[in-house]
Amino acid sequence: MNIQQKTGMQGVYLVAAELTYKGFIVSVTSRSAFGADLLATDQSCKKAWSVQVKTNKQVATFWLLNKHAKELISDSHVYVFVNLKGNERPEYHVVRSEEVANAVCVETTPSGVWYSFDRRSLANPKAERWEIFENPKGEPESEPDPSAGATD
Repeated sequence: MNIQQKTGMQGVYLVAAELTYKGFIVSVTSRSAFGADLLATDQSCKKAWSVQVKTNKQVATFWLLNKHAKELISDSHVYVFVNLKGNERPEYHVVRSEEVANAVCVETTPSGVWYSFDRRSLANPKAERWEIFENPKGEPESEPDPSAGATD
């Protein structure tokens, strides 16, 4: 296994651990699965997501994508971009597939065509945006009952 594969697998397992910690049911896909490194669902199995993880070994300003990123759009498909930071907590950016597709950078060089997602495309580069995955219990967030605790 080369360094890029090891870095990629580290990112996949870190994202799986983060989603599990947040209360989701998570499964790693086969390495040959197209477009999805993880499958995640809420605890009620009412909502599911396919998750593509892109990982850099160190903090970088972009992540490489495959050529299909411009077409791979679904409400249930999410990217998690990861920058590893040694012994510090990694930097995570959760981004909807439609946002990624609209921001794919394509660069042609003598060595080939490169597809990437630039961190400047993030609406808020400091926000991780795990809330895209909604409520891990599979229930709508309830509004507090305004009459609760009221006395007459």
